[in-house]
This record gives sequence, structure tokens and C-alpha cells, in this order.
Amino acid sequence: MISEVANGLKVPLVSFAATDPTLSALQFPYFIRSTQSDSQQMAAMADLIDFYGWKEVIAIYVDDDYGRNGISALSNMLEKNMAKVSYKLPLPVQFNQHDITVLLNNSKPLGPRVYVVHVSPDPGLRIFTTAQKLQMMTNNYVWLATDWLSATLESFSKMNQTSLRILQGVVGLRQHTPDSIPKKAFLSRWSGMQQKGLVSAGLNTYGLYAYDTVWAVARSIDKFINEHNITFSASHELPDSKATRVQLEQLKVFDGGTFLLRKLLQTNFTGLSGQVQFNQDRNIVSRGYDVINIDKMEIHRVGYWFDGSGFSVLPPETLKGKNVSHSQLDWKLQNITWPGGKTETPRGWVIADNARPLRIGVPRRASFVGFVTEEHDSHKVQGYCIDILLEALKLVPYDVPYKFELFGDGLSNPSYDGLVKMVANDVFDAAVGDIAIVTNRTKIVDFSQPYISTGLVIVAPINNHKASAWVFLKPFTVEMWCVTAASFVMIAVVIWILEHRVNDDFRGPPRRQIATMFLFSFSTLFKTNQEATVSSLGRFVMVVWLFLLMVITSSYTASLSSILTVQQLSTSVKGIESLITNDWPIGYQVGSFAYSYLSDSLRIQKSRLISLGSPEDYERALRQGPRNGGVAAIVDELPYVQLFLSNQTDFGIIGQPFTRSGWGFAFQRDSPLAVGMSTAILKLSENGMLQKLHEKWFCKEGCPEERRQHSEPHQLRLISFWGLYLLCGTITFTAFLVFLLRMVCQYVRYKQQQMHPHSPSSSSSFSTRYSKAVFNFFDFIDEKEEAIKKMFTQCDYPQVHGSSGR
Repeated sequence: MISEVANGLKVPLVSFAATDPTLSALQFPYFIRSTQSDSQQMAAMADLIDFYGWKEVIAIYVDDDYGRNGISALSNMLEKNMAKVSYKLPLPVQFNQHDITVLLNNSKPLGPRVYVVHVSPDPGLRIFTTAQKLQMMTNNYVWLATDWLSATLESFSKMNQTSLRILQGVVGLRQHTPDSIPKKAFLSRWSGMQQKGLVSAGLNTYGLYAYDTVWAVARSIDKFINEHNITFSASHELPDSKATRVQLEQLKVFDGGTFLLRKLLQTNFTGLSGQVQFNQDRNIVSRGYDVINIDKMEIHRVGYWFDGSGFSVLPPETLKGKNVSHSQLDWKLQNITWPGGKTETPRGWVIADNARPLRIGVPRRASFVGFVTEEHDSHKVQGYCIDILLEALKLVPYDVPYKFELFGDGLSNPSYDGLVKMVANDVFDAAVGDIAIVTNRTKIVDFSQPYISTGLVIVAPINNHKASAWVFLKPFTVEMWCVTAASFVMIAVVIWILEHRVNDDFRGPPRRQIATMFLFSFSTLFKTNQEATVSSLGRFVMVVWLFLLMVITSSYTASLSSILTVQQLSTSVKGIESLITNDWPIGYQVGSFAYSYLSDSLRIQKSRLISLGSPEDYERALRQGPRNGGVAAIVDELPYVQLFLSNQTDFGIIGQPFTRSGWGFAFQRDSPLAVGMSTAILKLSENGMLQKLHEKWFCKEGCPEERRQHSEPHQLRLISFWGLYLLCGTITFTAFLVFLLRMVCQYVRYKQQQMHPHSPSSSSSFSTRYSKAVFNFFDFIDEKEEAIKKMFTQCDYPQVHGSSGR
């Protein structure tokens, strides 16, 4: 109301206490706020709630503009953090003890245990006094208070400090004011005045703001007077008040209001509360908030909050000019003592006292009953999913009453989309079973952490390799075997030719030479050859041959190992691509989302999709095959397939899962149980219980994933090694040509010396010794290299050899 009048009179209104976030400069141009708005305080409160992971709170507030608008701002901030004010409990403006008692008693049956109190300063602390009497200040509760509490406590005289006992564990916010010498001096003077009895209350932050506000107004008026005269004129903008006793028309409009407003907005000085400066919204520049905790009758500051940087243990003014992380992972607060004296963060939520047992929908399956099923029409349920739920409930830190309600007729598998919709429509509070977490379901319910990873896989018939005496021949094709054998023969011949003239191991009777030649070649396969190569060409050829042999033997070993350990597919199904491109019938489980995925996402004709209701149907359809009324393959989720394969050896999984998902428990939107159960499932995963339950239900005859079938790798073909063979053959042939060229040159030289001897004596000696032994080129090649060289030496130096001979 005063702001409306100030607008009409054009008189700036500066408030150091109006924190209502709805007071805006657009509606009230002459309104200036010299304290922080509740929009900032509620942002800090929402971050505090999010910092400790609470998702639902109860708001207690005074039912006026200040209370309602403040809690409305809190609701908006919590929505950004995926939290909410579950219950708003208003108090009358002039509330009394009875009002508080009724309100708190009505809140006790509710589930949330986090209370946010936003009322006017109350020296009697009546809300907390009543809560203590009602046993609501225990370790099951969390009490958060806005800055009204710090303002109240700082206004206490020392005689009233004993009232802090009832606030044990309460956490509150306080407007931050930096420590400074002027501030300490002023507080010292104020304390002296208290001791002298001149003032009766302590000085809170609003008192500091009031002091700075007076100085800001005084400075602005002083500057205005130095530049303008103070004049007034008649008002035509104020409402007509002739019908009332309030004669507003008698008030005059301040002619210099706009200029004085401008001077106020230009204020910039350091006061007791910090830097006094106004932003574009005509609010004082935010200084952040202190987070306080009352413990053992003392007020402890456990951290600071500043807009943009979150929580820190360092004051906001020390962070200016530094690279501050905005990540919530870097937020820090000191340890807080909560109601009841515990330092462990309360969970903030319990099952309401008057709440009905949790209605848990359970699918009544007709097949794969190992996951979840009714036990012999006794309305009791059991199975893998139920065991996980029961183990998880043991780890939830509160008691959760529940009852199972079966969904489906038990004659066929129910629709899981329908089960999830019943949770969303409040027919069930939760759903437990083999429920896949898929996109369309996450839009209407909340899921827990997946307790098993799954995905769609393909199942097809397989056949096992039977023992064979000739299995060692399968790694290579016939062509590969022929080329490899020919290579051994080639190496044997070439090495014999290169080594025969210089290596005694490759000489002797023909039978011995043939045996040595082939034994040397094949012994390289086992690296047991006793003969060593002597010639340079022979060694060069052996280096290349051994490299080729290393590659071939390692490839052979890998291929043979694969054939001996891996099963071969008996169908042409190689993966999901082959199913899409062909027109084979495909099986799927009744009620599974595989049908919609195959038809809608992969665009497979619905006429090709065959519904199957049980593992027996799976086996029959796969054995019949696509030509006899069966299916070429079945597409289903991995856990079902694992259970099916646990008793089957003629079928196997083709490739890898082509979708990734998981199974989880479904809860209604924003249910705190979703978070609690997710945490419990993570603990089950960490302590190994999930694996134990998996083995209990799926590994009775050995885990099927350990026997997962793969297709046999193709035989090794020549095309994969032709480059290596070509390289080895080229080098071997080159070495043979070099050897042959050398032999031709030596033979030509021999013939020339035989026809043109240097001396009669040498010629006679030469002819006598070699003419009978050497008749043609092949006989020359068969001669030892040493003898040929000696012959050439005797011919080149006959005198020397003749003297030495005599």
C-alpha cells in the first residue's frame, strides 16, 4: 500500500526489511530494496535441500504475502532440482500455541520429515518448543529455517541464550555480512550500550542493513540538495478518497522524485553490511548467505552460499577474482549436527503412519516362471525378481509394509505396458518383475536402478562338432594344404642345390642326400634340424622361409583351437541384418516389447513375426525350422534366453545383443522409494548378492553364458597368404638364379682353361686329373666348391704349385 502511495507522490521508498520476492521495480518504480530478496534466500534453501539429496519437504509459513510468496519462490526453485514442496501448512498471521500444535500433529502422519519454517521473527520460538513437546526434534526429523531464525537469535539478550537448547540440530540461513573493522567497532559500541541498559536487544543483520540504509538515503539527499531545490506540486495520480476519511488528495507530489531516485540508485559505498550498491532490479547486490547450525547451545557457521558458486567453506568475498567451479560436486559444508545429536544425514522420509501397505503389482507369468510366478495358486509369489526385491528391502533404512497383487490370468503372459500404466494410474504403487526399462515406460513412471543388464538377442539352432580323426586338416583348405606342401618341397630342393657344393651334410650317396634334403625341410617346422646352412644364399632363403613358417603355424594353431572349442551354426542366420534382409519367420515371446521393436523400429513385416508362449514352443519352432512351419530364429531378451538355454544344447545365441537395456522396478512418479531401492540395488551389486541370486536361478546346470555359442571361423584360405608365399617364392627363385649364374661363369672359365692351358706341364696335369671326371655341366656342378677353386688356383699359378709339388 505504501509503495502505491510512493508511486503516486514520486517519493522513493527504501526498505531494509521487505523481502517479499513479488515486490518488483516494474510494478513499483520508486521502490528500492536495501536487503536481499527472498528469491535469493529460497534459491539457497533449495540448493541446501538438493545438497543433502532430499526430494520432498513440508513448508510451514505464516499466511500473508511474505509467507505465501516466499514459499511459492521455494517451490519454483525446488522444481528446478527435481524436488517439491509436498505439503504447505499455513499458520494464521496472529498464530498461537494451539494453532501450532494442531498443525504439527496433522503433519506427523505424513511421509516427508524435512520441514522448512518461514515465519516472522518469533522471540518465543513457539514452533520449535511445540515440536519438542510432540517428540518431533528427534533424529528422524530435519528442521530448516529461513533467516527469521537468525534474526531472532541475534536479537536475544544473553539471558535468553538458554532457549538455544530446544533448537538442537536446527539448520538455518543468515544474510552474509563480511567481517570488517567498522563492523566490529560498531558491534562493540552496541554491546556497550546493552551493558548500560540503553538498548534491550542484540543487533542482527537487519539492524546493519537499517544503519546502511539511513546512510545511503542521507548521502543521496545531500547530493540532491546540492544540485536541486525541493519543491512539491498538486497530485492528480492518487485515487479519489472523498468517500473515505483518508484525504490523499491533500498530499503533494515531490517534483524532484526522479532525480532523488537516480541518486539513490547510484549509491556505492562500503557500509557495515558490506558493499552498498543496487542492481538493475533495484535490489541490493546479493552478498550470499551463511549456513548456521545450532549445536550444544551455540550457533556454528558451517559454510556459505553464494549465487552462482553454491556452497563453500570460504567466505564469498574471498572468491572474487578466482576461477570458481559451478559444479555441485565441488560444493562443501562442514559437518552438521542434526536433531538427536547425530552427524549422519537423515534420510528425510518415512512411510506415513496412516499409509496403506504398498500395493505391488506382480505379473502372473505363464512361461519362464523362474523370474516371477504364483506358487501353486496360493497367492504367494516367488522367483528371481522377488528375491531381489526382498533382499533390497532389507537394505532400505526404514520399514516398508507391502502386499503383492497379481496381474494377469496366468494362462498367457500379461502385457507389461499395461502393468506399467496401472502404476501410472495409481492402481498399483509399484510393479515388480521382469520389467524392461524402455523409453515409452520411463515417460509415465520412475524406475529403480537396473538390477540386471539385458538386451535383445537372436537364438538359432546349432550343431556341435563331433570328434574326428581328421580334424587337424580342417584349419586349411585343400588349396592351402597343396601350396604349403609344395613350398616344403621347393625349399628342400633349393636348399640342397645351394648347399650341395659347400656343405658336407648335403653330400654322399643319392639315397642319403634325398633323405637329408626332405628331413631338413620338414624339420624346420619343429626347429629340430641338425644340418646348418653354410652358403650365404642358403641362409638368406632360410630367413624368409622361417618367417613364412612362423606366420603359417601361428595361424594354423589359432584356427585349430577355434574349431576344437567353438560350435558351428547350422542355419544361415548371422545376425540381425540377415533377419531383416530375408523373409524368414521370426519368433518372439508373447507380451515382450520385442514385437514392437521388430515391427516399429526395424520395420519387419508383422506377418513374419510368430508369437511363442513358452520354452517348449521355442524348442518346437526352432526344431521345425522355417520350411516346416517353425521359425528361423527367435528374438528375445537375454535373461529369458539364458534360462531357455540352461536346458538346451542344440540352440545358441548368434552374435551379441543388438539393443541395450535393463530390468528395474517401476514406481509412481516422484516416489522416494525409487531412490531408496536404487541405492539398495547398488549395494546388492557391490556385495555380490545379485550375482548369487543370478547363479541360484540361472546356473543350476552351469551358466549358459559360459556355453554361449558362436559360429565357427572360416578355414584359412590361400588368398589370405598369397602375398607371403609370393615373397618367399620370389626370393627363393632369385637365390637359385644367382647360384646358377655363378655356376655358369665357373663352367665357362673351366672350359676355357681346358682349351688354353698356361703351360704344358700344367695342362698335362690338369687334363690327367679332371678330364676323366668332368664330362659335362652337371658333373661340374656336382663337384665340391673347394675342389673347383683349387683347380683354378693351380692353373693360375703353375710354377708355385709345381715347385711345391716337387
